Amino acid sequence: MKVYTLYREQFLPITLKAAWDFFSTPANLAKITPEDMGFTIVSKLDEGGIYKGMHIEYRVAPLLGIKMKWITEIGAVEPPYKFVDMQLKGPYALWEHTHTFIETDGGVMMTDEVRYAIPLGILGQIAHAIMVKKRLHDIFDFRAETLKKFFK
Repeated sequence: MKVYTLYREQFLPITLKAAWDFFSTPANLAKITPEDMGFTIVSKLDEGGIYKGMHIEYRVAPLLGIKMKWITEIGAVEPPYKFVDMQLKGPYALWEHTHTFIETDGGVMMTDEVRYAIPLGILGQIAHAIMVKKRLHDIFDFRAETLKKFFK
């Protein structure tokens, strides 16, 4: 299984607490996801934020408009600095997304590191080269632009 990594950094002119409060609230993910993905949260969410072992079920159409179930589990949680979500069920053979927040002068440096793999062996590698890699970059580009508008 070929494992790929997507890495992004973004400065946000907000406090560490504001960053943590926003990103550790699962409902906010819909606000920073492209509309064409048809992203909806199926799980009943508590008022509080994430916690280790939390499962969240979504419906999403990551490619070609095909709706699918995506279930993630929250792994490591180190408030207000880091948390990890991992796919339990969904389109990837592996999905592990580490969110990190570092306080800096005038704001927070947020990093996303996603380790992922596509199923189907060589066919998955071809799909990655043809469309999956670009789609993931487009999603994270959209997210970055949306966050710039949210946190001016």
